[in-house]
Amino acid sequence: MSASPLTAKRFLISLIIGWVVLVNVQAFFLRNYFELPLYIVITDSLVSNFLLLLAGLLMLNVTKYYLPSSYQYSSVIASCLIMTGLWLFISNTFLKIFLDDSEAYLSFLNRSLVIRAVVAFLVLTILTIAAILWYNWVERQKVEQRRTDADRLSREAELFKLRQQLQPHFLFNSLNSINALIGLNPQQARKMVQQLSDFLRGTLKKEESQMISLTEEINYLNLYLEIEKVRFGNRLMTSIVIAEETKDLLLPTLLLQPVVENAIKFGLYDTIGETLITIESTREQNELCIMVTNPFDPETSLPKTGTGFGLSSIKRRLYLLYGRNDLLSTKTKEHIYYTIVKIPQQA
Repeated sequence: MSASPLTAKRFLISLIIGWVVLVNVQAFFLRNYFELPLYIVITDSLVSNFLLLLAGLLMLNVTKYYLPSSYQYSSVIASCLIMTGLWLFISNTFLKIFLDDSEAYLSFLNRSLVIRAVVAFLVLTILTIAAILWYNWVERQKVEQRRTDADRLSREAELFKLRQQLQPHFLFNSLNSINALIGLNPQQARKMVQQLSDFLRGTLKKEESQMISLTEEINYLNLYLEIEKVRFGNRLMTSIVIAEETKDLLLPTLLLQPVVENAIKFGLYDTIGETLITIESTREQNELCIMVTNPFDPETSLPKTGTGFGLSSIKRRLYLLYGRNDLLSTKTKEHIYYTIVKIPQQA
């Protein structure tokens, strides 16, 4: 990121204001302390400070294109000394040309050479160091922006990779079920193909980082659950309880499908009979809290926290989006497996 036009403009305005102040201060001293004629005061102040401004701008451009490192500041001081000498020679030459009719001023000019050189050296040194600090700050901003852009692209690439891994995972399961249904129940197979088509059409329209309302997310989730109910028949029962104050809260698109898929996996694959999957939403302070529960048989399947690809990918996705590792948690109680997802909301 380069310096903003507004910041650069302020820097130039400050430089001009400093030059005007320097002109007026020099004119004040020449007029009040040395009692020089007004036309000499004006000529001296404008000529010497205009040339000093040009010398300062030259130093600014030199440091812009040849920015010194921390151990090269001695060369900066040397450059300022050389520039001071050039300025002193040129300004004195012009002043003697413009004001050669005043012997008293020419004598004063020769006596003030040391003071003029010291003031010019201090002004050029301060200006040059300020410019170096400015250009270093701009460069650090550029480096930081490049690092930020690289991190963002890396997160987006990883989010895309997670999505590409999750979609085939679900798709293969559905296609296997359709293949099994073709011979047993062709009508149900056709229905499942249509539902799968509707679900995938919706997922392709959504960007991975896009935020949608909980109501929209539940609508997509219902398409997925309809597909699963075709697969498992009457064994799969669902209960979705959405609190009114959470319907418009936002969450990353298609976040819940892998969570529910994980619940179905543990709830139906290793158990017999009907299985109830519940999905409940609440609002806790500034977070949307979604809890998914499913029964499990501890003798045949003991879920381990975060071991499945679905849950680990969701946890990773939440970390990439929010920078927190505590937004997904699991627990077990009385043969019930709980998955809790928390989504921070913008204030």
